[in-house]
Amino acid sequence: MRKLEGKVAVVTGGTSGMGRAIALRFAREGAAVVVGGRNRDRGESVVSEIERGGGEALFVAGDVARPETNRELIAEAAGRFGGLHVLVPNAGNLGLGSITEIDPDTWRETVDINLHAVFHLLRFGIPHIQRSGGGSIVATGSIAAFKGFPNHAAYCASKGALVPLIKQVAMDYAPAVRANILCPGPVDTPLIWESAAAFPVPEKAVSDAAARNPMKRLGLPEDIADAALFLACDDSRWITGAALTIDGGITCL
Repeated sequence: MRKLEGKVAVVTGGTSGMGRAIALRFAREGAAVVVGGRNRDRGESVVSEIERGGGEALFVAGDVARPETNRELIAEAAGRFGGLHVLVPNAGNLGLGSITEIDPDTWRETVDINLHAVFHLLRFGIPHIQRSGGGSIVATGSIAAFKGFPNHAAYCASKGALVPLIKQVAMDYAPAVRANILCPGPVDTPLIWESAAAFPVPEKAVSDAAARNPMKRLGLPEDIADAALFLACDDSRWITGAALTIDGGITCL
């Protein structure tokens, strides 16, 4: 039997990178997936790929920095598919700049997307998970929660705040709702090139990230999707409040 058979999942930032890989992986394991994102063409492409594989999916366009977008995602999941079992707050923003250099609007946008949007998605979603008989929250954090990166002030601060938030959710809503957070290292997605722009030579920053890694490569979106599936399904039924580092060992150095 597939690991998410009969489940309904919402994945924000699901149109590319890690979110796309998670949405496709969940669908292959039997979940009906609501994909959230700002790019309609990419979102509809993910839905089409899921449907070609025999799965069910729906794209909801919108900016998760707006509370209304998160409300709509939850309403569409419950209305179209009859419930909600898995939430993946994955949408993210880099907001490059040091404390003295970052524009206040960029700081605000980054915190809104990386932190406040998670609050709104969980606030709207948790009651539906409870009514559906329980389920799992799998947030996407970062190793930036545990260490600094040059010119990533807003990103590190917002991702760092997610770890205790998810632990608190795990405490407040157990046993019906499990809540965990994935903390990836450098992953081979378009976002890594945006991040590398904060370094003097972006190409070298990316290649160095792979070379320094004990596993001698960048992460792949599928590496994160496999871990997300583990935390979403009953294989991790006694795991809640965990921050799972997925970084090829880079934080061991």
